[in-house]
Amino acid sequence: MVRYFLILLSCHFLIWADPLVPNPAEPNHPTPASPSAPATDASSTKAKPALTKLADGRMKLGEITFDPKTRQVRVPCSINMSEGLLEFAVVHENGKIHESLLITKCSPTDINVVMKLLRYVASEELYAIEKEPGILSGEYPHVPEETKKAARVDLKVEWEKEGKVQTVSLADCIMQAQTSKPMGQEPWIYGGSMIYEGAFLAEQTGDVASIFVSRGSLFLYPGKDNFNDDVWIVNDKRVPPQGTKVDFIIQPHKL
Repeated sequence: MVRYFLILLSCHFLIWADPLVPNPAEPNHPTPASPSAPATDASSTKAKPALTKLADGRMKLGEITFDPKTRQVRVPCSINMSEGLLEFAVVHENGKIHESLLITKCSPTDINVVMKLLRYVASEELYAIEKEPGILSGEYPHVPEETKKAARVDLKVEWEKEGKVQTVSLADCIMQAQTSKPMGQEPWIYGGSMIYEGAFLAEQTGDVASIFVSRGSLFLYPGKDNFNDDVWIVNDKRVPPQGTKVDFIIQPHKL
């Protein structure tokens, strides 16, 4: 198992060092080269995170903690917005923070490496096929049902309040602006982002979990209105104050 970890980490380091590339499938969003996208000068020089084993059997890659037995992943984040319109649930701190519920210092590449180490299967079912670079066809790839089921994940948010642990589904933190009802509880999809011209797109965009479908995002909301960017808002009745430290939790969907 350790040897398998090291092999995947080697691939991870190669991905991280790749140059900046444009996002071919998000014409309505800033490309990685825009001012709102993450800078890349520091990414090739910053220290690569170490893989360590904890006393309780869990593992850590940098600040990301994961359990090989339960396949649960914990990504440290903070509450970025306590009100307002949302297009993303989680982004890197150098990403589209003006429209995301949570922000994290953890690299999207590191999160994806952990997903691969835990043998999660990515499904590209929500990534529209391109007619040509930057132009979407409106058609989607055929994905076997077995792959679709394996790609379903349950996402949660956890924090401590007055000495007690508070855990809610990510969907409970987001509501539909027109109905004031929480987002549907269907599982999210691990899409896995993509390699484009030698670079890992999620690392360039900073997209981790996207409500409005993003080709660069690791996780995608599959429910109604996931192509509408003006209907989702923060559920201020369930979300702790801005700046609160939380864990973004990823785990296999329970059927």
